[in-house]
Amino acid sequence: MYQRILVALDGSDTSERALDSALQLAHDANAQLQPLFVVNVPLMAYDVPAYDPSYIRNAIAEEGTHVIDGAVARMRKAGVQGTPRLMEADPVADDVARCIQRAASDFRADLVVMGTHGRRGFQRLMLGSVAEHFLRVAECAVLMISAHCALPATGVPRVANEAVKELS
Repeated sequence: MYQRILVALDGSDTSERALDSALQLAHDANAQLQPLFVVNVPLMAYDVPAYDPSYIRNAIAEEGTHVIDGAVARMRKAGVQGTPRLMEADPVADDVARCIQRAASDFRADLVVMGTHGRRGFQRLMLGSVAEHFLRVAECAVLMISAHCALPATGVPRVANEAVKELS
């Protein structure tokens, strides 16, 4: 099965569901788990005259550290081994999906687990979809955890609501 699992986190409830699934998979397969948070400062923060974008960057990095610390605590509790990673996107040349792909490649992940908000229409057009873009650039298996799936008593999303993309 999978031996090196990367889970992309952004602090949302959906990414917490993805972490639940990744922890269960890593525990069951005795796999290494790498929680990843990408610090991504919006490009528009650099366009505001007389504004220092380091304030936004520092706040996002602090949130990322908090998210990663929570994931590490949950890994310890579940008996899962691995090393977390906080990665910074270049505001001009990078996007989050490509950063996740680069981290997965560096980690030699054979599975990436991530949440998807399932946005449609105008919301998707305006906000974009990191999950959808990542699926297009992924070089390994991807497990998408839907924001809309019901959580059973165990706190782990039902497999019927999860989608797996296997690459040949």
